[in-house]
Amino acid sequence: MINYILIITGLDAMLARRDEEGASAVEYGLLVAGIAALVVGVVFLFGGMISSVFSDTCTEISATATCTE
Repeated sequence: MINYILIITGLDAMLARRDEEGASAVEYGLLVAGIAALVVGVVFLFGGMISSVFSDTCTEISATATCTE
């Protein structure tokens, strides 16, 4: 009986749409968490190399600029 009332009033469609919104929010959350994990991994893997590249560049142009670390 309750299902029949929900179908007639259209509330079942609104509830189904709300369920999909929640699922997409979870999917977006997982996507953001995956991207954040990827960024952290890249920083840990290449952080030292990138730091040395900037240090080398700063050393080479130290005649015209001051290096700050």
